[in-house]
Order: sequence, then C-alpha cells, then structure tokens
Amino acid sequence: MKQEKNIPYKIYLEEQEMPQQWYNVRADMKNKPAPLLNPGTLKPMTAEELEGVFCKDLVAQELDNDNAYIDIPQEIRDFYKMYRPSPLIRAYCLEEKMQTPAKIYYKFEGNNTSGSHKLNSAIAQAYYAKKQGLKGVTTETGAGQWGTALSMACSYLDLDCQVYMVKCSYDQKPFRREVMRTYGAKVTPSPSVTTEVGKKILAEHPGTSGSLGCAISEAVEQATTHEGYRYVLGSVLNQVLLHQSVIGLETKAALDKYGIKADMIIGCAGGGSNLGGLISPFMGEKLRGEADYQFIAVEPASCPSLTRGRYAYDFCDTGKVCPLAKMYTLGSGFIPSPNHAGGLRYHGMSSVLSQLYEDGLMEARSVEQTEVFKAAEEFARVEGILPAPESSHAIKVAMDEALKCKETGEEKTIVFGLTGTGYFDMYAYEAFHDGKMEDYVPTDEDLAIGFAGLPDMK
Repeated sequence: MKQEKNIPYKIYLEEQEMPQQWYNVRADMKNKPAPLLNPGTLKPMTAEELEGVFCKDLVAQELDNDNAYIDIPQEIRDFYKMYRPSPLIRAYCLEEKMQTPAKIYYKFEGNNTSGSHKLNSAIAQAYYAKKQGLKGVTTETGAGQWGTALSMACSYLDLDCQVYMVKCSYDQKPFRREVMRTYGAKVTPSPSVTTEVGKKILAEHPGTSGSLGCAISEAVEQATTHEGYRYVLGSVLNQVLLHQSVIGLETKAALDKYGIKADMIIGCAGGGSNLGGLISPFMGEKLRGEADYQFIAVEPASCPSLTRGRYAYDFCDTGKVCPLAKMYTLGSGFIPSPNHAGGLRYHGMSSVLSQLYEDGLMEARSVEQTEVFKAAEEFARVEGILPAPESSHAIKVAMDEALKCKETGEEKTIVFGLTGTGYFDMYAYEAFHDGKMEDYVPTDEDLAIGFAGLPDMK
C-alpha cells in the first residue's frame, strides 16, 4: 500500500472537534421542501396535529426551515462520545487494486454496537421522548439497523421500545432481530395481526413479505392508540436528516484538516437519512455559492424512487394513516421485491432530498443487487471491512467513478458513506456466493400499479 505523504490512512478528529450543533440544510434552500399535509383537509400539518404522533421537540425541528444551526443537547453529545467522532478512511488499498488515479475516501459509521449510522438519530429521538416524560416509543425497521439502534438508545434511557420489522427482513436477518431483543425491544414481523391496519394489509395482500410502508402504518397505529407513547422514524423526515448531519459535519472537518477538497460525494439512498446527513454541509456550500460538488444518490433497481418515481404528494405509509409528503415516490401501495438491501426498500424519498433532486442539485443512479454484492466482496477483500448491503450501493458507484478516472486520467477526489457493517447480513452473502441471488427490476406495468394509488390532489 503506497500512502500519500502527510495524508493518514485514517483521519480522526479529536473529541473537542466534534460538532456542537446540527446543521439544517433547509435554511439555505431557496426552494424549501413542501410541507406535510393533513390527509383529511389537505392543509399543512400544524404543530399541534403532529404532536399527537411525534415528540414535541422533534415536531419543532421537523417544521424549522429557518435556523441553520441547532444546538445538540449536552446529554446527546455525551452519548455520541462513546463512538464519535467516526473515522474518515482513505481507501489506499482499493485505489492500488483498481490502479486508479482517483483518491477515494469513506466515512465509516459502523464502529458502534448497533453497527450503523442510525444511532445518531436514535439517541436524539429517544432523548426527546424521555425529556417529555413518555413511557416508550414505537417504530418500524427494514434491515434492522434502525431498530437495533433505537433499541440500544431506549435501553440506555430506560424507555420501552416496540419495533415492527418488515417480514422478509425478520426472516432473513434473525441475528439483527435478536440483538434488538437483547436490548429489551419487542419485535413484531410486519404486517401482523396485532394492529387493525396490519390485518387489513394481510387481507388485501395475503402472503406478502411486507414493506417499510406497512411497518410504518402499524407502528403509528400502535403509538397513537396507547397513552404515553409516540412514534419515531429512522429516515425520511426532516428531523432525521438534521440529526444525521453530524456525519457530514465531521467529514467536512476531517477533509478541511488536511486541505482536501472533494469532487464528488456518494451515498446509498432509501429514505434519505445517510445520504442527507453526509451531503448536508457540502450542499449548504453549494447552495450558498461557496463551492461546487457532484452529489450522487444510489438506490436499488428494485425500488427506484428517484430514478423512476414520480414527484408528487403521497402517503408515507401503506395503510394511509400518516400525513402526505411531497416526494419522489413509487406509490404507497408499491410492495418491493424482498431484496437483501432491506434498508433501501422504502417507496419514497425524503422531501428535502426530493426537492434538491428536482432542482437539479444532485443526481441519482440505480444498481442491481448482484453487481452491488460483487463490489461489496471486492471492497471487503482489500479494505478489510465487510460492508452492509445498503452501503455497498455507494461502494459500487464509487468504484465505477474511480474506473472512469482510470480511463480519463483524472485525479478526482471521491467521498462516499459506508453506513455500517454487514455481519448480520450473512444470509445475503450466502445467497450471492451460492449463485442463488436474483436481480429484479420492476416493469413499467409493475410501477403503474403503485402510481395508480397516488392521491388525487385536485
């Protein structure tokens, strides 16, 4: 491995260099993300209406389009110190293997017990629930990263945690499920017969493998029908992207420390938590005209909300009990195939990222899962980290861009987000190694079914 002079393999920030504030990219957006709408009145949701579902302080963060920086409470910063700052790693071995002039960096968020970036928002949301005096929270989870992080945060703060896990992931990832239970969470495969909306979905789609939209519906019903509970979400919402901005803030601080300027920033995209958190401070510079970057969102070809979806108001959940959000969507009734990147199986995209994409400030690509796992395997063999299937979407496109640099001779600096580890995803790796993994790309006819269910806003 040939290391560049003065640029370490791992760039660590000191504890005192950790962000003391979250960055709210909405404050710098000329075109603000469209507001959440009450599905009954089609008018913007008020704080009072949202507080029936979410914690009061989180509602304030959700609706804040004006304050660029929001203080991180000391209690949350103290928790962050257990695993933050996380390292920004120069992929010297991958560069050498590919013989590319590109300089590749990845922000590694898997160095905590939950195994992913999700803990950044989980501890924040659990903190505000505890501050409000609640008994507990409910949520959904796809691959299980968010559920694992939230169960860990709730255990730390002595809160009850009820998780509805997408059924295909519940079956595919039993070890992730057991980690949640170890931390005290109650984990239910979704759709289930424990909620009215779950029963309805099962009646309409018998034998379904579920979706994040289904699990959200069940978690919201559970929270709103039990006193002392609120619903929390691991992606999509403005508040989540705000909390995850610690990723981008640390990344930028580490690059600035060594005078490094990124040319392109790449992240996997499901609902938007990781990508939004990684790019936020860089996007802020672009919005303010201070610098320019190429931003690339990478999504699975089996659930292509940005690349093949429609920009429209849609329900955030399959059961249609949540507010309407304007986003790139495949329709709340779209049930994606049970691919192995469970965390990227949401039918829509964050309203913030959707607006940025609509405004041409970032681009999107979709990739098939066998190609994703090829990239994951090559990365693991040279960089020594077994990546999560979700993260591997970003790895795939980062490698594609590095190969382009090899062809053109350009020395671009590529930064991507490695959201977590794949040690609980071994059944997926087994399917890949045994040649049993299949690629599924929905046809236009498949997508038309979801689009047909989009609400009529006339």
